[in-house]
Amino acid sequence: MKMHAVPALWRREMVKFVRDANRVAGAVLQPLAVWLLLGFGFRDSFSLPTPAGMDMPYLEFLFPGMMALVALFTSIFSTISIVEERHSGFLQAALATPVRRSSLVLGSALGSTTLAVGQGLLFFALIPLTGHVPSLPGLALMAGILALVALGFAALGVVVAWRSRTTRGFHAVMNLCLIPLWVLSGAFFPAEGAPGVLQWAIRLNPVSYGVDALRTAMYWPQNPPIDASSFALSLAVTGLFAAVMLILATRTARKPVREFR
Repeated sequence: MKMHAVPALWRREMVKFVRDANRVAGAVLQPLAVWLLLGFGFRDSFSLPTPAGMDMPYLEFLFPGMMALVALFTSIFSTISIVEERHSGFLQAALATPVRRSSLVLGSALGSTTLAVGQGLLFFALIPLTGHVPSLPGLALMAGILALVALGFAALGVVVAWRSRTTRGFHAVMNLCLIPLWVLSGAFFPAEGAPGVLQWAIRLNPVSYGVDALRTAMYWPQNPPIDASSFALSLAVTGLFAAVMLILATRTARKPVREFR
């Protein structure tokens, strides 16, 4: 009935993360390893000409996509705790209280979003390696967009976790969806020049708009050195996706848990 559960659930997610040393180390080292391996491994395989006639370093092109990858994986896989808490009995105890289901969803989603943004801020420290240092307004705008992307996928994680019987099932569903969503987002390769089918897949992919928004914000207030979709459209689609996922997560949480056993 009240929203007092939201900060309590948010704080619980923070405590669980900090107390797990392996999870903290993985949150920092995994995206760094992926970024460096892809950036240096494919830097001579991609030609990314800019309107100024210069080639953009692949590490620089890939950086916004890595930020999106951080948001996707951290926010979604943080919600796997819902599956674990169902087996431990915590979820059933929480559902027996008069707390609104929307509060439970929001608390879990905000906790996962905070973890994703925190990991993204740590990743910001590596941006000088790209050869481009954004302005302070650009960094602030990137952090805000990162939070919006993470919120949408944290809510999606709540939907899947609420319906999953085991953590293995959760991982299977998420891995099946996340990798294609990220690869077909314009994060790994530019949409221009891709086959028509892939271009349509990128346009229909909600992650694409988050990546475009991050790439534009990286050069804010200047224009990005490569073509990007409308910044306003990218923000609108990213925000709409987050809102729709929150509504869907709330409706899913209102169903009895036994329906998903």
